[in-house]
Amino acid sequence: MKKIIVAGAGPAGMMAAITAASDDTEVLLWEKKDRVGIKLSVTGKGRCNLTTAAPQEELIKGFRKNGRFLFSAFYEFSNQDLVSFFNRHGLDTKVERGLRVFPRSDKAQDVVDTLYGIIKEKRIKVFLSSPVENLLVYKGHIKGIRTAKGDFYADAVVVTTGGMSYPGTGSTGDGYLWASRSGHKLVEPHPGLIPLIAREKWVSALAGLSLKNVRAAAYTKAGKKINSEFGEMIFTHFGISGPIILTMSTDVGEYINETRENVRVKLDIKPALSEERLDLRLQRDFEKYANKQLKNALRDLLPQGLIPVIVELSGVEPDAVCNQIKRQERRALVRLLKQLPITVTGTRPIEEAIVTVGGVDLKNVNPKTMESKIVKGLYFAGEVLDVEGYTGGYNLQAAFSTGYLAGKYAVR
Repeated sequence: MKKIIVAGAGPAGMMAAITAASDDTEVLLWEKKDRVGIKLSVTGKGRCNLTTAAPQEELIKGFRKNGRFLFSAFYEFSNQDLVSFFNRHGLDTKVERGLRVFPRSDKAQDVVDTLYGIIKEKRIKVFLSSPVENLLVYKGHIKGIRTAKGDFYADAVVVTTGGMSYPGTGSTGDGYLWASRSGHKLVEPHPGLIPLIAREKWVSALAGLSLKNVRAAAYTKAGKKINSEFGEMIFTHFGISGPIILTMSTDVGEYINETRENVRVKLDIKPALSEERLDLRLQRDFEKYANKQLKNALRDLLPQGLIPVIVELSGVEPDAVCNQIKRQERRALVRLLKQLPITVTGTRPIEEAIVTVGGVDLKNVNPKTMESKIVKGLYFAGEVLDVEGYTGGYNLQAAFSTGYLAGKYAVR
């Protein structure tokens, strides 16, 4: 009977174990925390955006880099396959805005419980509160793992230890250390999908305010555009976050780390309106509220919490009556609404990142099987690999798909 060891009981690890398990294969699933799927249980604010409903041929476009590496994984286990897998095992799903797929119950724990239920049905041996210390490698072949409970031998080992974000869930970079020790090259891990830190005090004063249908664009000190996104964002006590900011964050963070320069983010609060049309809109509002103060004339255009900040930054007297506001003051207000500037000084710590960018260099891994090109019988899957997707379920889909592939070929 073949024996497969899976190190790490996250989404990739549980899927690898489930795929590898059969009547003639014994699977041992090792997890250093006291339960499986801890990080998975808190994803999507506890709801678990487990994949995307985007067409299969567009999955690779959901990755900032190295998406092509996942071609075989997505071909063998697509987003449609994943949804069917969960539906077959009693977990109903639903599609929401942005083609995001969630469990119908809105409970991430139901995803974890479904996977763990399958693991128990397949009689996979699970070792909880049992950290793996190292890999056992001999002459380019995997032999097993070393733990505090002793050495355990196997025909293949699948490493699914995740990255370095949310370390309280067990993701502390263990797999990176093992990979490096066994001769694999690493791409330096750094945070991805991470909130940004802003210098301006007014930003923190708006903490909790979310803006929908806005456009954010990031620029270098020299004025070169880094990237831009349209959608929803939120102000926080330290800066800015939300879907579009998280999507932009990796490029912004890498630029700041490489140059040690701040980045200027410009918010277009009304991207559907040109400056000319927005000016006409303001003129109509000023006529409507001709005898009211400016701070009371913007409520049809802006969220209440944002109005004091815009008025202050515009330089117009907050108590100025609309019919007394000069044309150049109104035009300055228009430009502010179209290019509200925020100085970004850095990212939050990697421990707060949704994903870790970097990891095991993909040049050392066979994309058709997830087997190491350095050590025979050793497989990598999930966030431990140097693969990074955007928000919207892409990263979890990559974890499930690479886990499936690793489990399938580990047996072979």
